[in-house]
Amino acid sequence: MSDEMKRCPICECPYGYALRDHFYACPECSHEWDTKEAEDATGFVVKDMNGKRLQNGDSVIVMKDLPVKGAPKPVKAGTKVKNIRLRDAEHDIDCKIIGFGQMGLKSEFVKKA
Repeated sequence: MSDEMKRCPICECPYGYALRDHFYACPECSHEWDTKEAEDATGFVVKDMNGKRLQNGDSVIVMKDLPVKGAPKPVKAGTKVKNIRLRDAEHDIDCKIIGFGQMGLKSEFVKKA
């Protein structure tokens, strides 16, 4: 077995340990994953401003006042956005913000909640 540790894809814990060939487990959230599947998976990765990986359904916090075209006020820093959806575009987060409705955000202006 390998003495190498892998970062958990669910909770980002850096102490994932090897169970058997290509299988790892997280001591914090008990998630088990196959590293070959993770490497072979096609798709894109979206990270927040701190480098944490975002996934569909996550909650994020807006970290900067963001002006909204056509709206009288900006989305304020500290606004929590729940149940995001990721997409491969310039504004890579689709979400619904109370008071503003459906909109797209850039991941560089949010952090994982």
